[in-house]
Amino acid sequence: MGALLAAVGLGLSPAGLVPREGGLRVAGEFFSAALRPALDYEADWIPEGTPSFGLTVASAALRTIGFALAAMSLAVLAGLPLGWIASDAFWRPGGLGLPPRGGLLRRPLQASVRAFLAVLRSVHELLWAVVLMAAMGLVPFTGVIALAVPYAGTLAKVWSELLDESNPRAARALQGLGAPPTAAFLAGRFPQALPDMLAYGFYRFECCVRSSAVLGFFGYPTLGLYLTLSFDDLHYREVWTYLYALLTIVVLLELWSAALRRRLAA
Repeated sequence: MGALLAAVGLGLSPAGLVPREGGLRVAGEFFSAALRPALDYEADWIPEGTPSFGLTVASAALRTIGFALAAMSLAVLAGLPLGWIASDAFWRPGGLGLPPRGGLLRRPLQASVRAFLAVLRSVHELLWAVVLMAAMGLVPFTGVIALAVPYAGTLAKVWSELLDESNPRAARALQGLGAPPTAAFLAGRFPQALPDMLAYGFYRFECCVRSSAVLGFFGYPTLGLYLTLSFDDLHYREVWTYLYALLTIVVLLELWSAALRRRLAA
């Protein structure tokens, strides 16, 4: 019923799936280009001094990774302490069997951090990019911050839940032996959640690489910028070369994260 109401509200109709005049031809040209991606520029005239096509693709790919790496570094630096504060495990490492620390400060601080994280992750990175570009212009740092802000909120939210799902018995035993709450949390709860936290962090890094590429649609020099320029010029073979470059990056990151998860599981 909900899907039907949504379809009616959005004015969805099967007629919208019918290609426009010439649409099938354009789609055929685009997808056929996937079988023969460009190894050089498709333009008939290239300005003197233009880098080779391969160098352009490699440079765009490295910038895409660079944006994502810088953004995720900031997101981790912010998300880790925020995730700790937002979790119940940080305030009560031994579980419900022991009183929480923090006194009167705990509840308002934890609630404030959780509300702050909801704000960070509720605004998409592309909207953050629009706002920051309007405020500071099209500079690399605005793109990095636009990615880092929502990813910090998402990391902190999920990491706090992973910490809360960890077993409190080790921390409870440490506190029973006289260890302070912080030491019990760092030695008893945090190491248990760390493998899953790292696995999720790598997954978010893969997502950040794709988001970094999309930033190119706003003018940042990532793969998305060159993909857009090639698409506007109807150079579909170049488009597929950039898409394959992005796919290669994502697959390599997935293989790397899978190997890391296997080592952590062992």
